[in-house]
Amino acid sequence: MTTEETTAVLSPRDEKRAQRIAKNVKAFAAAHGGSADGVVEYVGKIATRIALVGADGQWGDQVAPSMAVAERAVELSGVTKHDSFEGELGLKVKTGAYEWKRMAGIQI
Repeated sequence: MTTEETTAVLSPRDEKRAQRIAKNVKAFAAAHGGSADGVVEYVGKIATRIALVGADGQWGDQVAPSMAVAERAVELSGVTKHDSFEGELGLKVKTGAYEWKRMAGIQI
């Protein structure tokens, strides 16, 4: 991890949410080369996004109800956490025809 471990104490409900999200993150990593990198991004009052990049370059995400839950899920999942989606992490992402077509469609 690139930052300190999560120190916030979660409620039992939020801990369960973090465990469920961590299970999904682990499944993503297993399906995409056995490991993954992640970035925790604040979306708004009711959501925090965990952007993931698998070892094979495929990407995905999980949404958590709070920053604390997202941070805990990343901690539990064991993925490598980054502070931002720039540089080497961004270069690892492989985009296919589907993504390029969607991006082009947005421009029209």
